Amino acid sequence: MKISGSIVTYNNSETIEKCISSILEETKDKSYDFKLYIYDNASSDDTVDIVSRFPEVKLIKADKNSGFGHGHNYIIRRVRSDYHFVINPDISFLQQKDTLGEMVSYLQEHKDIGLITPKILSPDMTEQAIPKYGPSIRFSFIGNLPGFKWLRRKYSRQDENLSEPTDIEFCTGCFFGASTEYLKYIRGFSSSYFLYCEDSDLSKRVLLDGRRIVYYPYVEAVHNWNRENTHSAKGFFRFLRSLLIYFRKWGWVI
Repeated sequence: MKISGSIVTYNNSETIEKCISSILEETKDKSYDFKLYIYDNASSDDTVDIVSRFPEVKLIKADKNSGFGHGHNYIIRRVRSDYHFVINPDISFLQQKDTLGEMVSYLQEHKDIGLITPKILSPDMTEQAIPKYGPSIRFSFIGNLPGFKWLRRKYSRQDENLSEPTDIEFCTGCFFGASTEYLKYIRGFSSSYFLYCEDSDLSKRVLLDGRRIVYYPYVEAVHNWNRENTHSAKGFFRFLRSLLIYFRKWGWVI
């Protein structure tokens, strides 16, 4: 069996070495063949130099930044694997279990699953409040206002017992897996988004296709989250623009 993984980088020199090292360490000497692909969006820092130190990794160097979805789609169209994982450059594995192998086994047992995502932890080992419902006005806007943290908790289903595999509406783009054949069939991420909400759009299309999205808490990964839109006006407006694209396409859900 062949498993592949793709990472899209852009000035990720602070996290990419740990990310790659943890993935290669956990996937070595397994019963499956694993190949990691990295698409670099014309980084201006040391990202490419760091990635080049890993001869096991297939590096694709772009001459311009075409966005998150474009880079992953470039790889998805070309890989010849049975299962593929989309992984952020700020993800690291914990070396405690066969993270990819376990999720693939679950996919093999449940052919109706379109996407699968593990438990995502913050660096302090607390569970990250990743959304598990699709975007809506109250979750995406009101939930970020002071005094409405309870909406954010509901958005991420923090007060529910999700100790077993559970169907969800939203699959985070920071780390998920699927059958490679299915990702090719559904054509990966929409080209409408440069950054942000492409995972929401993909999740919506998967559900409308009649496939399930499953949160699989038996394996974990650490996400060293540093979202651009919390630090700059450019990032915020990029995030807002993506939300508007999403709502115009799928409807203004309250």
